Amino acid sequence: MKAALVIVDMQEMLIPLVRRGEELADRISSLARTARRNGTPVVALQQIGPSGTAFDPESPGARLSPRLGLDPTDVVIRKTATDAFYRTDLATLLAEWGVDTVVLTGLATDYCVDATARSALSHGLDVVLVSDGHAPAADGDPDAGLTAEQIIDRHNRILSRSVHPGGTLRLLAASDVVFGDRQKPQ
Repeated sequence: MKAALVIVDMQEMLIPLVRRGEELADRISSLARTARRNGTPVVALQQIGPSGTAFDPESPGARLSPRLGLDPTDVVIRKTATDAFYRTDLATLLAEWGVDTVVLTGLATDYCVDATARSALSHGLDVVLVSDGHAPAADGDPDAGLTAEQIIDRHNRILSRSVHPGGTLRLLAASDVVFGDRQKPQ
């Protein structure tokens, strides 16, 4: 079993929009340091869009947050869709590394994290969704009467019950994720 840490869209403009965004970035940064220390590759995904839009790759807000403490050995993949596998090299890269398990974190629970988790399963990968390592696009959904915590809990519950012949999805708190040869993420 070989894992990779995949960090979804932890971008400058998005972190202030989510509840405890800086705390989330710090938690993910800690996971990335642990992954690197144990020889686990780190991939940071960056949502981009057309010039002049919020996701213009030249826009300061579209940059990945420095709070992540990305390392020169980390791989940054730009994407244009909620599904990080869509028209990117992510699947090829993970296959070249021999990765069969993705440890998934980032933004936003209800968009790119959800789509990427489901797509990873469709690509035959196991997924460890860091249960306290993702947040929704906004501080809740007042129209639906849901707080941010309820959205996170709902997605954790739904995704952990996903049935897919390609892979399995498990939930782990960040403090329970273990990288490296000692043991697999459980």
